Amino acid sequence: MVGDLSAVVFDHFYRASVGSISGTGLGLAIVQKCVEIHHGAISVTSELDRGSTFEVSLPLSDEGEQ
Repeated sequence: MVGDLSAVVFDHFYRASVGSISGTGLGLAIVQKCVEIHHGAISVTSELDRGSTFEVSLPLSDEGEQ
């Protein structure tokens, strides 16, 4: 990602310059919301000209819920 786009990559309708790849810019926003609902976390690391890695962490169970 160019610059520090990790702050905006999860925004609704955000799209990076991806050439002819189609999309709406909603995918990562939806994933982030799903992860939050399940009390997890999502992060991104990126290297220019190498790509981006997204890491999702989900708890095995919620404390206090059965």
